[in-house]
Amino acid sequence: MPEERSLYLFASVLSAAIFGVEVCPVQVEADVSNGLPSFIMVGFPSAQVKEAQERVRTALKNNGYQFPPKRITVNFAPADMKKEGAGFDVPVAAAVLAAFEMISPQVVSRVMMAGEIGLDGEIHGISGILPIVLCARSLGSRFCVVPYENLKEGRLIRDVPVAGVKNLRELVECLKNPEPYLKREIQEEIPSIINTDMGMDFSDIEGQEGAKRAAEIAVSGFHNLLLIGPPGTGKTMLARRLPTIMPGLGFEEKLELTRIYSIAGLLSREHPLIDERPFRSPHHTSTPQAIAGGGRNPRPGEITLAHKGVLFLDEMPEFSRASLELLRQPMEDKVIQIARASGTYNFPADFMLCAAMNPCP
Repeated sequence: MPEERSLYLFASVLSAAIFGVEVCPVQVEADVSNGLPSFIMVGFPSAQVKEAQERVRTALKNNGYQFPPKRITVNFAPADMKKEGAGFDVPVAAAVLAAFEMISPQVVSRVMMAGEIGLDGEIHGISGILPIVLCARSLGSRFCVVPYENLKEGRLIRDVPVAGVKNLRELVECLKNPEPYLKREIQEEIPSIINTDMGMDFSDIEGQEGAKRAAEIAVSGFHNLLLIGPPGTGKTMLARRLPTIMPGLGFEEKLELTRIYSIAGLLSREHPLIDERPFRSPHHTSTPQAIAGGGRNPRPGEITLAHKGVLFLDEMPEFSRASLELLRQPMEDKVIQIARASGTYNFPADFMLCAAMNPCP
């Protein structure tokens, strides 16, 4: 009788879902019971998350983990929020392994996990690792398990132990004995990414004393700036060098920017920390949704990507009226609110607006 009961276990693994620029903890629960062999996912998963059942089942099979034919139920709690993305593959695999007692349910307790699994068991990087690690810190997790590709990004938070794994085998070994993986490739200094183009500097500008003086005054007070002049007079050249005369970012500001770019999937894997003020220059054909942010699961738009930096509108009269009108409230409130049926999302929008135009069309 004890042997029979050992197959019908319950396991819970900690993960997180991203909504806008906020992170909500998610408990990935797995239960194994008698019944027709099946793999059922509940808890408001999206189509992307539902596909995890085939990826996880095939990856486990290809790595030698054989299960008896049972009814597997995976639940994502809380169930009132839609779960998006492929980052739930790793917690689903860990929960299923723990439910079948391939690993002890105790080793996954209070461990934050995220990552995408290939059919061969390889674990691939995902976007949004930094905010997930920040969520783990606020929850007091023992440590985090992330894809090896995202290890540098995860270790930007010094006071949270983060382990990087490359495949399912390493995932199981890491959960059983995390110490070697927590000490893997620790770097004393995280290199920074330079967002300004090709080493540009404000001192490169020759002449244009009036325009340079106006730019310096605008930057000193974070005022908005409009440059008017005929083509070829250096409006764009000056605007692109505005971030080089802005004051440096504090560490918390760097983390805030890096979190936004991580969620947007725009971080470099090799140099994940952003320590230069951003410069965003959307094309005049950009839609209002691209500038403000949006989508079914809203993601940051251009005004949020320009947070703490410069949003440059070249050929401003060519932008649509709707695109220009939507800038008014974020410029005043320093935040933009996007309302959807699933809820209201707040995105930071503390940017300096710089626009350039010709005297006439």
